[in-house]
Formats: sequence, C-alpha cells, structure tokens
Amino acid sequence: GEVLKNLNKFYKRKEIQRLGAENGLDARLFHQAFISFRKYIMESSSVSADLHIILNDICCDAGKVCPVGHVDDLFPFFLRHAKQIFPMLDCMDDLRKISDLRLPPNWYPDARAIQRKIIFHAGPTNSGKTYHAIQRFLSAKSGIYCGPLKLLAHEIFQKTNDANVPCDLVTGEERVYANEDARQAPHIACTIEMCSTNTPYEVAVIDEIQMIRDPARGWAWTRALLGLCAEEIHVCGEAAAIDLVTELMYTTGEEVEVRNYKRLTPLAVLDYALESLDNLRPGDCIVCFSKNDIYSVSRQIEARGLECAVIYGSLPPGTKLEQAKKFNDPDDPCKILVATDAIGMGLNLCIRRIIFNSIVKPTINEKGEKEIDSIPTSQALQIAGRAGRFGSSFQQGEVTTMYREDLVQLKEILSEAVPPVKAAGLHPTPEQIEMFAYHLPDATLSNLIDIFVSLSQVDGMYFVCNIDDFKFLADMIQHIPLNLRSRYVFCTAPLNRKEPFVCTTLLKFARQFSRNEPLTFDWLCRHTKWPLAAPKNIKELVHLEAVHDVFDLYLWLSYRFMDMFPDAALVRDIQKKLDDIIQIGVRNITKLIRASQSAAAPGTAEVVAEDFPLSRTKKDARVTSDRHGAKSPEALSIAVEAPALRRAKNVRVSRSGMRQEDLKSYGRGSLANRLLREGLLTQEMLRQLESEWQDQHRNGRYGSGSKRDDQHSSNETGKKRK
Repeated sequence: GEVLKNLNKFYKRKEIQRLGAENGLDARLFHQAFISFRKYIMESSSVSADLHIILNDICCDAGKVCPVGHVDDLFPFFLRHAKQIFPMLDCMDDLRKISDLRLPPNWYPDARAIQRKIIFHAGPTNSGKTYHAIQRFLSAKSGIYCGPLKLLAHEIFQKTNDANVPCDLVTGEERVYANEDARQAPHIACTIEMCSTNTPYEVAVIDEIQMIRDPARGWAWTRALLGLCAEEIHVCGEAAAIDLVTELMYTTGEEVEVRNYKRLTPLAVLDYALESLDNLRPGDCIVCFSKNDIYSVSRQIEARGLECAVIYGSLPPGTKLEQAKKFNDPDDPCKILVATDAIGMGLNLCIRRIIFNSIVKPTINEKGEKEIDSIPTSQALQIAGRAGRFGSSFQQGEVTTMYREDLVQLKEILSEAVPPVKAAGLHPTPEQIEMFAYHLPDATLSNLIDIFVSLSQVDGMYFVCNIDDFKFLADMIQHIPLNLRSRYVFCTAPLNRKEPFVCTTLLKFARQFSRNEPLTFDWLCRHTKWPLAAPKNIKELVHLEAVHDVFDLYLWLSYRFMDMFPDAALVRDIQKKLDDIIQIGVRNITKLIRASQSAAAPGTAEVVAEDFPLSRTKKDARVTSDRHGAKSPEALSIAVEAPALRRAKNVRVSRSGMRQEDLKSYGRGSLANRLLREGLLTQEMLRQLESEWQDQHRNGRYGSGSKRDDQHSSNETGKKRK
C-alpha cells in the first residue's frame, strides 16, 4: 500500500511530467508508460536491487524531516522502463525531424527551381472555368491534366485526341498511349494521384481544387499544387479555395492570378416540391443518398410505366457512361434519371430539373466517424448546378425537393456562402515511413503510421489526412511476410473496405505475392468463378460490382508489380465483358428488385444496400463505427429508427404507387433482412420475435413483456430494496 501511494504521488508531480515531456513522453505516452511501470513494480515477484533500495528508502523515510529517499529518485527507472515499451524514445529527435511536415514546398526541389505562373479559374458548376483551362492545355507544347475521377481523365483524353493533339491516359488501373509504339505523348490526362512531379510540362491543369480539403484524398491536390513542374499551372474550382491557394503559393514565392466566372445558364430554385412521383417530367433527375432509396424510387417510377436510368458510385465507369448516354439520348424513351451524388462531377448530363429526395446524407469526418447531417452548401450547389447544362436542350436549370418541408431548408442551404477552405491535406510518404522503420525495426506498419501521426508537426495551413483505411489494410496483412515497401504499396491499394470479397482477395493476393508465386489469369478466374452470368437479383448485381472492383485491384497492382501480376491485358478484356453484364443488370434493375423481394421471406422485401434510408428529420445525428465497420449501439438505434421515419414520409408520396399496407411490410422486410445480413439477427431469432409479438397481441399485452420480464423487474426491485 505504501509503495502504491508513493507511485501515484510520483505520477502526479508536475516536475516529473515536465521531465517526461523533455524526454519525448507527451501526456498520452507518459500515462501509458506509468501504468506499465506501476504494474511492473506491483506485480513482479522481484525487482532490480537498485530499484528495490530506492523504493525502500522512499517508503521507510516517509514522514521524516530529512528523508534519504524521494519519489523523484524513481524517474531514471521509470524512463528506462518507458524506453523498453516505447523504443522510439531513444531516437525521438531523429523521428521528430523525419515527421516534421511544416515545410511541404521543400519536398519538391524541381518545382522550386522554376518560377511557375499560377492561374485560378474560379466559378460555380457550369460556368466554363474548366473549359478555358483546357483550351490553354490544348494549345501548349506539352501538358498534364489532373482530375479527381477516371471518368474526367478519360473525357479529357478523348477530347484532346479528337482535337488532333496526341494525349496519353494514365490512371491507377490503366495506361493508354496515343502513339502505337507506346512512346509517351507530350500531353497526359491522369487521375490526380498519378501525376508526375518530376516531368517538366508547359501547362498543367488541376481540376476541382477545393478537394484539397478532403479528409482522405486532399494530400493528392496538395502534392500536385506544390510539386508539378509546369511553367503555367491552371487551377479550377470553387472560389472558396482562392485564399488558401494564394497563401500556399505565397510560401513558394509564386503569385496567383484569379479569373472569376459566372454560371452560363440560369438556375431557379422552385417554390414547390415534387410531392408525388406522378408529377415527374422528362429531364428530371432524383438525387438519393443511399442505394436503398435508389432501388425504392426507381421501382416506383417504373411502376408508373416510366423508364429510368440509374447511376450510383459503385457502378463501373462504363456502366455509368452507358446509363448517362441512355438518359441523354433524345430518341430513347428513358427520360428520368435516379442517381446518387455521383453525378456531382464526371458526367455530362442533360438534366432539366434536380429533385433532392433527401437533404441529409452520411459522411465521414476527420476522426473517421460516420455522421448524418444536412448536405453542405458546396455539395448542394454542385449537384443542383448539374441542371440546365450549357449547350444542352435545357437552357434553364431547376432545383427542388421531393417533400415540401425540405424545400425551405434547401433554399437556406443554397443561399449560404460556401465556407472558405482552411487547410490542405498531407500524407506520409513511403520514404518517410522507411526512415521510421530504420529507427524502429520491430514496429508494425500500423504502429509506424500511428507514431508518425502522433509526432508529426504541421503548419496551420495543413492537416494530416485520415489514414484509417491504410491502417485497416496494414492490420489485415500484418501476419503476411512482406518487405516494407511492398507492404506499403498493398496498404495504399484503392478499395472499399466495406466489401468483404474485395478485402479477402487483397489478402490472398498478398499471401501469394509473399510466396513469390505470380497471380495468373487462370488463378483469378478460379477465384472469381469467371465466367459469370447476368444477375438475377440485387444481391448478385452487388457481387458483380465487387468482382469488377477485384479486377480493378488486379490491374492497379499489375502496374506496380508487373512480374507478379503478369496478365493485365487478359484481365482488362474480361473486365470489359463484366461491365457489359453489369449494364444488363442495371437496365433491368427493377426486375432484380422484384426477384429479390420474391426470394425473401413471405411478407418481407429484401433490399441490399450500403446505407440505411435516411430520415430527413434525423439531422446532426452521429453514427460512430470502429475501423472494421462495427457499429456502436447508438449507430444501431439510429439504423433502426431512420427507416421507420422514412417509411412515414414514403406513405404520403405513394398515393398512386404501392398501398400503405404494402409499403409498411416493405419497410419491415428491409429492416429485418438488413439485420439478418449484418449478423445482428438470426432466422431463429426472427421467428421467435414474430411468435412473441403475435402472443402479446392475442393476450392484449403488447409491449408489457413476458413472465420472464415481470420476474426480471421483480428482481431489480429487490436489488433496489437491498
């Protein structure tokens, strides 16, 4: 007891905490080290002789006027123990220098060696800002276009070659050369992560610069802005990013010329909501923020005898383009589009009116938490701006909501000023992690990243991007023997960690790679069970989308480990065939939904989706998940409540669609099947719940509980009396 009391006294002394900080122990590390040190002393059968003598002096001299021992004498032993559990303390100065992120411009000496001219093309969607930047790109002797999406890079690649300017396409999964002999063309269209900071160009175009604030991908825009070796850099995006870009360029000694653009066609916010799908007109686009809503709305539209196109994020690029072409074709009977916010960029669409089915959506904040909140002004303007595209058959755009009560809030959102972009993202480089590993050879990659982020110092204009996806993959493949550089590459692979099939495939790729066994075309076909048939229900369609992602993953790795992933050409061929199969499924999506429902239990309807349908009234709710996707109890309660709130709204708008009774059972089915799918409910539990619910109704005791509940309540009362 005396030892424990003195240890706690040692922990609380400010002088000790200050000494700890001087030796690299911040408050978090100091606390963890002390807990371990205390446990070592209290639970060890014996301690070293010198520590034993110090503890004896402290305890025996307690209360004396001139004690021989003092708790401060424990510090050398504490520090020695701390260095055993935190090896980086021995090389803290070196690690701090490596993780010093306060001067990112200095990382790009080639760019600093030239005087670059920065031109910011600022304006809203459909203002022609990117068009003017691309015109300069086309007239240059050499140039690079950096876009956020494969679709955008592909569009510029096509336009540039159509203008008789040879241009290559470079994405994470694809290289297409303009020259038949595979010589590099002077112009390149690429996704922003793939841009080279070593190759000199006359002109560079960085599109959607406001994404420099993106919690996950912002680092790529920072790298391009600071590192591209181009005489002229044309930056396109929202005016909200002007101040940050100007400040960043001030640190490099480069001035920014701003060119402002206004919208080319008028955009009107209507004074009335759609309220019923009976009021749809040709050229309408209903924007949903979950797959469940996409499925529900598209089925209700086709139940009215109307044809609709469907676009959402996880569809392959080819399928998105095919659906966009179908919607844009004046001779095609398909005149309605149902889409997620994936239409915000990357697709040219002839939309007359944007209709927000909901004005709340799930987002991931900088802490990796899932939040449900109103859509931000920036995104609302970008989506609404897709209506009335310049040069389309609709020279004026319109925007409204599905429900009357949402319209007032949408008008408020659209009228607000877009908040300025405050900071640019950064991400540790492979070289920095390798230097960390040299000093900490026994640390895992996930631990190295954690230590890097905890020690990193950033200027106020920067932030360290969210690395949860990286750490998730690092933990997943930690047991597989790989060298650090290969391990790092596998952890940066672009995949959706919510897709178990894709994650499992990456694990198998890494395991076979570690055995130095090439991943052949035959192996991949066996793993994915290729060839695959057209989907018969939604579940099969979702699986086909996952297989398409697996092919993307193979192609991405094939450009980084060509010898180990040798069959890229064959995989690309079957990926195109798979795209065609998925297109068939999407064209018949309502049939797939009906098949899914008929395959579900009687009286239920199965809807497979990533997100639950969102209640528009459930604002500012937060859903927290751990990094493996397991939801907290709060998340589960919101997941259960939100569909019910949405169903109440749906009843009102389905006057000529499904009957109320049908809609209620539809809603119950989607919840039950989702809980079954997530493993939170078994078929046996479902039958038991149904039986209990029926018994309670027969006995007139709905909600009163069973005899066991009464007994439990009685026991609780007894405990309180005691």
